[in-house]
Amino acid sequence: MGRGKHEGGFTLIELIIVMAIIAILASIAVPSYLSSMKAAKEVVLKEDLHVMRGAIDSYTMDKQKAPQSLDDLVQAGYLKSIPTDPITHSDQTWVTNTSDTYESVDESEPGIDDVHSGSQETGSNGQLYSTW
Repeated sequence: MGRGKHEGGFTLIELIIVMAIIAILASIAVPSYLSSMKAAKEVVLKEDLHVMRGAIDSYTMDKQKAPQSLDDLVQAGYLKSIPTDPITHSDQTWVTNTSDTYESVDESEPGIDDVHSGSQETGSNGQLYSTW
């Protein structure tokens, strides 16, 4: 049997046009997706920093001394676990600031008074994540 004149299927031109349309749509969607992913990570980072700083303050006020490490916050029950830094994807990259000054008059020894991300990347606000 011979082939009919009008067989089903797509021509090469039709496939190229469809692939071009898909490429155009992807080039519009990917940057938007990446920026929304970055924004989501930044929101998580801000919340993690807020929670850890609150735990440091609570620990310092309750125990009359600042924690010596983030692990102290977990051991004392102020945090369930040390959160993973959403930028570096590690719970080991948090940078802590230790102060020699006391937060309150009753405080018996200095320790951690702040925490930052260990990432050297720049956030959407133009500042390094390590300065947030």
